[in-house]
Amino acid sequence: MIKKNLIEQKINPDTLNGQTLAYLGDAVYEIAIREHLIKCQIVKPQVLQRQATYYVSAKAQAALITKLQNDNLLTQTEIATFKRGRNAKAHTKAKNTSLATYQLSTGFEAVWGYLKLLDKNERIHELTKWCIETVENGGIDNYEFE
Repeated sequence: MIKKNLIEQKINPDTLNGQTLAYLGDAVYEIAIREHLIKCQIVKPQVLQRQATYYVSAKAQAALITKLQNDNLLTQTEIATFKRGRNAKAHTKAKNTSLATYQLSTGFEAVWGYLKLLDKNERIHELTKWCIETVENGGIDNYEFE
């Protein structure tokens, strides 16, 4: 049953657990990737879905967050948020990936959710643009995640 009369309030993302941040961040990042692909003239649903996995799969996100850290592109707050997401107790089982990879991708998504709740849309755009360019230029090809 849907809860009625919901009233939105400003929320401090520091009070939320990593899974909640990742829930939002998953959608934020996914929408950005879908928009990018459509603007690149990829319009057939089956092709969109296949292309999107290069950016949004747990393996891709694990590689991207690892590279973001290796290249020192995250702020201390973003690193702390990533760790909160990575270390959060998962209530679902990882599909087609190892638990470690799933945890890294959850941390990745938590960063996007955190930034969205802070209305840091410019930073989201900056990081997402970096991720897109990194994937498209083969920047995560040497990262192996199961």
